[in-house]
Amino acid sequence: MVWLLCAILAFIIVILMMPIIFAGEIKATKDRDPAARNNVEILLLYPGLHAVICYRITHWLWKRRIPFFPRWLSQTARFFTGIEIHPGASIGKGLFIDHGMGVVIGETTIVGDNVTLFQGVTLGGTGKETGKRHPTMGNNIVVGAGAKVLGNIQIGENSYIGANAVVLKDTPPNTTIVGVPGRITKQEGRKLDLLMDHIHVLDPVSQNLRDLHKRVQDLENMNNRGNQESEK
Repeated sequence: MVWLLCAILAFIIVILMMPIIFAGEIKATKDRDPAARNNVEILLLYPGLHAVICYRITHWLWKRRIPFFPRWLSQTARFFTGIEIHPGASIGKGLFIDHGMGVVIGETTIVGDNVTLFQGVTLGGTGKETGKRHPTMGNNIVVGAGAKVLGNIQIGENSYIGANAVVLKDTPPNTTIVGVPGRITKQEGRKLDLLMDHIHVLDPVSQNLRDLHKRVQDLENMNNRGNQESEK
């Protein structure tokens, strides 16, 4: 009976301490999600936060070389949240996972501070290489829904990866990456993680198509003028 009361008391203390221990993640959620109303709602209803909390615990255990249990706990969190974060990943402060279903973060991934991931994002490896095989993400990065960042590559800080992009190469800071495979376009160094601007994103593929269309029109106009002059 005493053991049960101690366990309940410990659980209550942990719950009460969570707003202090995870203040950075709670603030990140409140700052970047307009639907977030208060700390209690965020703590109880946001699976992204639940996955990050579980990751912090499993990562602490992983670094102390405790076998089996960290992976078991991370897979249990995956079952309840739909978000898989390997205990071996290194994640900075202020990670915000919006909605989160289908997010995967691999074992050797390094994530900087104030990073935002949307649903369906994969920070994964390629092939069967060993050692560092997952991406390194700088600070202040937004990764759009369904994007895949694969391999031991580096993504520069203040970058935005568009929805469903597939990034396979290193990218410099202050860039937007879109398309399959990912192509780079500058964004003047704006911190898109704060603006959460998913509409005004430069698309080099669309720009190339517009340039090609304009070129074809110019050639057709030149040809029409030539035909008119020859008829005269």
